[in-house]
Amino acid sequence: MTVLLSVSMLLLTLGSVGNSPVEAAPSFAKGADISWVAGMEAQGYKWKDKNGVTRDVLEILKNDYQMNSVRLRVWVNPNMSDYASGYMNAEKASELALRAKKLGMSVMLTLHYSDSWADPGQQNKPYAWRNYTFEQLMDAVWTHTVYVMNTMKNKGVTPDWVQIGNETNDGMLWDDGKASVNMKNYAWLVNTGNNAVKSVSSSTKTIVHIANGDNGTVLDWNIGGLVANGATFDAVGLSLYPSSTDWSSAVTKTVTNAKLMVSKYGKEVLMSEIGMDYNQPTEAKNFIAKIKTEFRNISGGKGLGVFYWEPQATPGYNGGYNKGAWQADGKPTIALDGFLN
Repeated sequence: MTVLLSVSMLLLTLGSVGNSPVEAAPSFAKGADISWVAGMEAQGYKWKDKNGVTRDVLEILKNDYQMNSVRLRVWVNPNMSDYASGYMNAEKASELALRAKKLGMSVMLTLHYSDSWADPGQQNKPYAWRNYTFEQLMDAVWTHTVYVMNTMKNKGVTPDWVQIGNETNDGMLWDDGKASVNMKNYAWLVNTGNNAVKSVSSSTKTIVHIANGDNGTVLDWNIGGLVANGATFDAVGLSLYPSSTDWSSAVTKTVTNAKLMVSKYGKEVLMSEIGMDYNQPTEAKNFIAKIKTEFRNISGGKGLGVFYWEPQATPGYNGGYNKGAWQADGKPTIALDGFLN
């Protein structure tokens, strides 16, 4: 405990010296996670607009659907030959971030703190970190976070938002940071990531991201546990992947839960991920429009935005993902029209 307290004081001190201001973020982010774009392009994928004209997919998202932001994941040491479940290291993410910035778009980073997918069912340590003590894990989180931020900065990109972990419903870096086993450790890891981000850019907002935004019990337990254990972060990000028949009630529950995060914990909120089956485009359009409006209207401007997860995915990409918004013919569905206005 003595060691952790001294590390904490160091982190808090370092976290206050960030000197790289972020350009003004949009008042409300309308965006997409486009992390698969890099690997898809390496595989030869191209995208058409609704008129059948082949164009840069980022330009289509911005100019045809009014998207002003992108979200990009970063793994620690991914398999660079696996375009769908690897590839996105700090360098690849920074290249894609620069493309977005040149189009005038803002950037969110999602730091998975793993070599591949981190989500509610798996929060595996990077292979190189597998035998670390908890103190070494905190040091690794700090070092990796600063490295990613500086890789972005060296490309001329300073993210407006950074997620400390991805869908950390039960913490991260299992088992050391598993929330149901040791909430304090989870809180320390969030603090470490938060303060590492702030050491490079004090105005970048940090996010804790929880899946199943309509599950208020898990959300309150997780965020409440972090706050009770002294974790510092700016916002709560949520995921929501409803069906075409239950999306309306799911949105209602999610908005209620988001407002609780604002009123109970003083946190800003955003939808880090949303999606719906590509073959239900009308329902998906209505879902996007509804949740966008609801979050935009959260009082005090505490609703920061909405991000669609990998809309450029074609049907069945990566072994069966069907919640993108592009069709097999290379043209988009009408789903993303929900972002207009």
